[in-house]
Amino acid sequence: MKALQEPLTRRRALGCLAFGGAGTLFTLSSGVLAPFDLSRADEPLIGLPLFVQLSDTHIGFHGEVNTDVGATLQLAIERINSLPQAPALVLHTGDITDNARPEEFDAAAAHLRSLRVTELHTVPGEHDLADARASEYFNRYGRASRGRGYYSFDHQGVHFVALVNVRNFRQGSLGSLGEEQLKWLAEDLDDRPASTPIVVFAHMPLWDVYRPWGWGTSDAEAALLHLRRFGSVTILNGHVHQVIQKTEGNLTLHATRSTAYPQPLPGDPAGPGPQQVAPGRLLKSLGLTSLRISGQPPMVALNDSTIG
Repeated sequence: MKALQEPLTRRRALGCLAFGGAGTLFTLSSGVLAPFDLSRADEPLIGLPLFVQLSDTHIGFHGEVNTDVGATLQLAIERINSLPQAPALVLHTGDITDNARPEEFDAAAAHLRSLRVTELHTVPGEHDLADARASEYFNRYGRASRGRGYYSFDHQGVHFVALVNVRNFRQGSLGSLGEEQLKWLAEDLDDRPASTPIVVFAHMPLWDVYRPWGWGTSDAEAALLHLRRFGSVTILNGHVHQVIQKTEGNLTLHATRSTAYPQPLPGDPAGPGPQQVAPGRLLKSLGLTSLRISGQPPMVALNDSTIG
């Protein structure tokens, strides 16, 4: 898959971002993505809202760009709770905390408990595994995966796969899945018909967003090979703190915003890290993603929105 292996230039990044502005709605049918006219965004879609993606809440972060990350997370939660139809699921794609300290996980849990949803599913980000034994996250969120971090479940006819690509992470390096997890993924998908809609979620991108910054996963191609036979595959990640999207056949790969702070565009001379924004613009740089799925063949609608 040559296109995914090529570095993403600033020009290409801007092109991708053009598809992911705040409130833009996308439809995906048989792997073909098309923007949905925003003038019709208030029309009810067939089927219940399936889930909302939160990412990179970074509870415990202290910096000038956002002096109260708990408050901005709570704004995102209030937006979810105010949806006309409550989603059954929330997926958190990692970096729940900034330093994996117990008090940070406690504060994050206090916020997340206010979500009016049936289920919360998580994967760890590299910040969540920053404690000496990388145990704090798994002590709190490891039951679903029996302490491995990766797991799967089914909901409303959709198969969800949670992957971990931040074990043994080093700053600036690519993420990795590892042979054991890839073997498990192959076995998990093996007996599922190709018509099954698949949603994969992980922290780091499963495509090369920008290799020089480590924004990618070294063995992602091995995982994508197991997913290509399915007619509708949506792959979600965090880590890059901005909306960037790519389609490859029936695969839609989608990165969402953080609720804590934005990051620069790939290739920005300033390098990765919290990006200062103009006064009054922070909430326009933070956000979440919601998804609905319905129909035969399955149609996925992704809606990226800011929290202010």
